Amino acid sequence: MADLAHSGGVHEAHHPKLQHHFEDLDQQREASTLGMWLFLVTEIMFFGGLFCAYLIYRGASFDAFAEASRSLDLYLGGFNTAVLIGSSLTMALAVWAAQVSKRKALIVFMILTIVLGAVFLGVKVIEYSGKFAHHHVPGDSFEWAPPYGDPANEAGTEMFFSLYFAMTGLHAAHMIIGMGFLAYLLIPAWQGKFNADWYNPVECFGLYWHFVDIVWIFLFPLLYLIGRH
Repeated sequence: MADLAHSGGVHEAHHPKLQHHFEDLDQQREASTLGMWLFLVTEIMFFGGLFCAYLIYRGASFDAFAEASRSLDLYLGGFNTAVLIGSSLTMALAVWAAQVSKRKALIVFMILTIVLGAVFLGVKVIEYSGKFAHHHVPGDSFEWAPPYGDPANEAGTEMFFSLYFAMTGLHAAHMIIGMGFLAYLLIPAWQGKFNADWYNPVECFGLYWHFVDIVWIFLFPLLYLIGRH
């Protein structure tokens, strides 16, 4: 048994992706997965500060936040939510394809995830352009008047849109970074380097992508739904 175990260790020691400071691929995989979870904890604290700011200012300017929320396009927001849920599905399928050594399926699902991410960003560009056209971007040119709401609520609505652009803009930045990493991972995927023995980069990236999608799942009701009636 000792000889077999030693033999297995020698076999994994020759795996090209095994780093010298790990005993085997399983230990390396657990360490990198733990590192990704720790990174995501810092991301939770990062977005958590913005969510706290939103709740505090919403309590201080409830009617203004409700007016500003009603000016957002619910259909575009709902469409984008469905797109992101779809991208989580294709990303999960990409991880599965890597785990079972299905190279072509892995490439297809990774590309589909990138495409869905691009669709989401394209819709956000449409929404942002509408806010610029109607002077709903915080700053000197900000205006709040009928038919969108009461001009007396201009200060509160400007705060809403400050948080709207900060939260959705940072979320979009995380998506752009994620799409860049995913495009980078396409190269080793095309070369067949991800298989049942080594798929940790795809798995760790999947955790990141699911986290970004979950952030939107919280942003959508906060910005588009609460107080809309």
